[in-house]
Amino acid sequence: MIVVMQARATDQDIENVVGQIRDLGLQAHVSRGTERTIIGVIGDERLIRKERLALLPHVDDVIPILKPYKLASREFKQENTVVDVAGVRIGGKAVIIIAGPCSVENEEQIMATAELVKAAGAHLLRGGAYKPRTSPYAFQGLGPDGLKLLAKVREKTGLGIVTEVMESSEAEIVAEYADMVQVGARNMHNSKLLRSLARINKPVLLKRNFSATLNEFLMSAEYLLSGGNSRVVLCERGIRTFVDYSRNTLDLNIVPAVHQLSHLPIIVDPSHGTGRQDLVLPMSLAAIAAGADGLLVEVHPHPAEALSDGEQSITPEMFQTLVQQVRAVAQAVGRL
Repeated sequence: MIVVMQARATDQDIENVVGQIRDLGLQAHVSRGTERTIIGVIGDERLIRKERLALLPHVDDVIPILKPYKLASREFKQENTVVDVAGVRIGGKAVIIIAGPCSVENEEQIMATAELVKAAGAHLLRGGAYKPRTSPYAFQGLGPDGLKLLAKVREKTGLGIVTEVMESSEAEIVAEYADMVQVGARNMHNSKLLRSLARINKPVLLKRNFSATLNEFLMSAEYLLSGGNSRVVLCERGIRTFVDYSRNTLDLNIVPAVHQLSHLPIIVDPSHGTGRQDLVLPMSLAAIAAGADGLLVEVHPHPAEALSDGEQSITPEMFQTLVQQVRAVAQAVGRL
């Protein structure tokens, strides 16, 4: 349930409600909006009677939240959440583009890519230091050495870094180097990893599992929110269907659905969503038209030589065209 406070409620009034909730062994999450303050009650709501909270000073209303996800719901927070990543605001009016290679391969490759995507208009740099691969024989990433290269690139270019974490034991070292920590599709259901990331002071990019429902997706976000990390950005990266001409089916229905049900921002990954270089541009444009708050795009100086996901990586020249066309669509739908 949520407790809606009156506009004239003081800090002491709010603390009084929070204390009542905690005395019952439940969690209280305070969200201060521009017009009102809302207190989310997390836990077994059977332990509390609605009347007990409704009669407290300056409580305006007590409303049950019917969705299984509480803190991620639009009922808990009406205003859109905007997540700041190294000075880049995701979820505002501007469409944010995160670009870079699937894997950090060497210093020359990651530095060249970063400089090229920044010049073309990217806001943040993506690059994998740890790589989850289907085959145990495929390139698995450079690990800590890759993280150090990403830090070096940030120092030279000024681009904030987005990189993936695979295990809870690696959460702290990845967070030490990254400006935003990515949870890959395979780990969306990894509650232990999500709990670890809830405790770190870093924004999290949560990718949808290729077989996850919308409810399951938002429940994974709930792990992060309920653990104390409110800086969560969702990412649609395609689902597995019967089609055989693309790697996945990019489910753009989920973009407006998330905006209706949740206050969290959502971006789209057209690279993994299609697995095809030639489909990245049109699906990027479609994603922005559908209301996505940004894109996650794989760019490589020489896709044919990439150690991972070369078939879905676009060249810097293609990325420049993508940025120009995305800006045109963004303006057409009232975005920047």
